[in-house]
Amino acid sequence: MGYEGDGGRPSSSGETSERSFPGRIFSMLPSWLKAGWVKVASLTAILLLALWFGYQSLFGSSDTASYQTVTVTRGNIEQTVTALGSIQPKDYVDVGAQVSGQLQKVYVEIGDTVKKGQLLAEIDPSVYESQVEAAQAGLAKLQAQLQGEEATYELKKIQYRRYLNLRKQNAVSQDTLDQARAEMKQSAAQIASYKAQIDQQKSTLKGDEANLGYTKIFAPMSGTVVSQTTLEGQTVVSSQSATEIMTISNLDTMTVEAEVAEADVNKLKVGMPVYFTTLGMSGTRWRSTVRQIKPTPTTENDVVLYTVLIDIPNPERKLMIDMTAQVFFLLGEAKDTLMVPVNAVKTDAGGNAYVMVMRNGQPEKQAVEAGLKNRINIQIKSGLTEGDKVVTGTFGATSGNGSGRRRPGFL
Repeated sequence: MGYEGDGGRPSSSGETSERSFPGRIFSMLPSWLKAGWVKVASLTAILLLALWFGYQSLFGSSDTASYQTVTVTRGNIEQTVTALGSIQPKDYVDVGAQVSGQLQKVYVEIGDTVKKGQLLAEIDPSVYESQVEAAQAGLAKLQAQLQGEEATYELKKIQYRRYLNLRKQNAVSQDTLDQARAEMKQSAAQIASYKAQIDQQKSTLKGDEANLGYTKIFAPMSGTVVSQTTLEGQTVVSSQSATEIMTISNLDTMTVEAEVAEADVNKLKVGMPVYFTTLGMSGTRWRSTVRQIKPTPTTENDVVLYTVLIDIPNPERKLMIDMTAQVFFLLGEAKDTLMVPVNAVKTDAGGNAYVMVMRNGQPEKQAVEAGLKNRINIQIKSGLTEGDKVVTGTFGATSGNGSGRRRPGFL
């Protein structure tokens, strides 16, 4: 009866009693050493397998690449010039005081709607009332003096005519006649003087009455009171320019004052379509046209900007003063047109546009006619059909030369 190794077990019938030399050596090793040997063998096998895959990756004969593609689709595309703007009322007026004095009463508040001709405020009228009364008294005095002088003139004229008849009869001397003539002319001159003074006094009275009227401040236009700079009790001082008390604006029509860069302003023209959005209502597009392009620019931090005016109806009063607007001037627009991402279209040395189209798993050069474009997409007028797949880039490639480097862009 045979035995297996040194374990003293009898071998079963038919089992070879003799082992190979390495087998007998392995069987004589302690159990802890046997386990370590198995681990070393497993690690060696894994390492050899990894080296084989690395070799295939670096030195394999295939040339493969993973292409990043997009599908040609239909949609709407806009080519625009963008700018920032501020929303202001189209029509407004600064209501001021034309005379000095204490602001005695203000009849409206900010936010009130007013009509043209409505009384807004009053300045203390006492000084101006006194001036009117004095002018009226002066005028009355001059008119009375005129009447008296006119009566004197009539008397002098009668005396002169009497002396003239007497002189013809040699009843009075020539000196007496000359004296009567002189007195009549002097009275006539005094009448003319009084009339001139009366005209001057009437003018003074008219000015004083106007100043008295200016103490009542009326709305020059219909609209909404949007600001008030002078309060009741404050003193206003008139000068060459009227002292501002409040501002009235017509909020039914607003104007966007867009600041357009020097490089873009020549692309714009009066009447071209435009739309804008606001921060609070970014999902709403307000559409209008360009009303005016101001010829004189402003300069901010060495950047030349031109102001473009856009009017927009505001019946619901959703647009408010000083809101910020993101403005889009439409240079061109195409609807339901073929389009691809901008980076899919390339230009050859002759200036011709082309794309790489995937056919049978491989990219092929395809000439196209490009149209409008924005920052994301470009219109394709011809050369492609809806559903075509065009290359926008590659994820990576390996080749038989062993380079194994990532390819930039695409072919």
